[in-house]
Amino acid sequence: MENFDVIIVGGGPAGLSAAISAANGGMKTLVIERGDYPGTKNVMGGILYTKATDMVVSEFWKEAPLERPIIEQRIAMLSGDESILAGYRDPDWAKEPYNAHSILRVKFDRWLAQQAEKAGVMIITETLVEDLLYQNGNVVGVRTGRAEGDLGAKVVIIAEGVNNFLAVKTGLAKPLKPASVAVTVKEVIALPKEKIEDRFCLDEGQGATIELYGDSTAGMMGVGFIYTNKDSISIGVGAILASVIREQWTPNDLLENLKSKPYVKRLLQGGETKEYLAHLIPEGGYTQVPRLHRQGVMVVGDTAMLMNSLNREGSNLAMISGKIAGEVAAQAIKAGDVSDQAMAVYEARLRDSFVLKDLYHYRHMGQFFENNPHLLKIYPKMFSKAAKMYLTADGTPKKQRQKEIMQMLFNQRSKGGIIKDIYGAWRALL
Repeated sequence: MENFDVIIVGGGPAGLSAAISAANGGMKTLVIERGDYPGTKNVMGGILYTKATDMVVSEFWKEAPLERPIIEQRIAMLSGDESILAGYRDPDWAKEPYNAHSILRVKFDRWLAQQAEKAGVMIITETLVEDLLYQNGNVVGVRTGRAEGDLGAKVVIIAEGVNNFLAVKTGLAKPLKPASVAVTVKEVIALPKEKIEDRFCLDEGQGATIELYGDSTAGMMGVGFIYTNKDSISIGVGAILASVIREQWTPNDLLENLKSKPYVKRLLQGGETKEYLAHLIPEGGYTQVPRLHRQGVMVVGDTAMLMNSLNREGSNLAMISGKIAGEVAAQAIKAGDVSDQAMAVYEARLRDSFVLKDLYHYRHMGQFFENNPHLLKIYPKMFSKAAKMYLTADGTPKKQRQKEIMQMLFNQRSKGGIIKDIYGAWRALL
């Protein structure tokens, strides 16, 4: 049986970040990826944050296969064919060190895997890890589906993504529930770069994002998104799986519903679909974070439910958790102590970082929306109707129009209901 210091299960951003930091710590490191190569089984919206990535690979933006630096972020609320928009643009985000980039995972993950190999990491692909190996109750390696596939390790880092089969098998996580994951579908639609820049009001090479709420998900808890790439647009929609099942939507129908909206349709006009992808995204939040460690084992990234959906942050949480886990593994092995207590340093460092601080801060958000399913159904319609009434110049005095708007709002939702919703949102956010 070949032996390694650290074995990482999964070749996504979390796993590869763990591998790079473990190898930089002098560890003999192996990544086991079930896809043909890193990136083939991985799906995300497509936004990569600079700060976290730079901590894994310094000045990565100088050579990584990135799409566009994001200089503008917009939010749209959809109600039928109507839309309310808000946004923030900062030209400084187009300058080093940037804030975020759009990426295509197949390209980026392969590049990140190459950086891991340069650091001395061995990567095995098309291989499934079936279980951990134990000796006297201690983890000593992994069992793969290959013949003579047992591999020894002092520490195993589980980065298998949202489908947490191995984490469940080891007793660290519980099986996924429809209420704790979102089903997300995405298309990559080819468009000439000049058209992208014209439609999104961008200078050459710059990028923008749009998050869409309300009718983008048929009023279900979730979000639609549009991200600009070099010569394509990533468009997708995700909603809590339990809601999708209950409302009897198919993921593809949700995406087609979003693409049919006038505001969205204009942005995609003339494009050609090049890719169609679907995946589950962890949405359980802080209360669903599993046990993060045990003797000789740590859980990172999506497997650990590290996803801040409110702020569209997942890749940075994954990469920081992987980096910390790799460093803790190296330190523990050098000290000759891979006990549960030694692995607990990983959780302590996560709690001291923005990763678990942010998830803890928004720990009530998921429950708030789950208990108030009307929020994304009623309020987009109310705000849209109010905006139309106020902005329509038909000779009605503004004082009278304001009274009419207030009456319309209270007809849609009682005064007590509105106060309750505002207070509940305030409690959940703050």
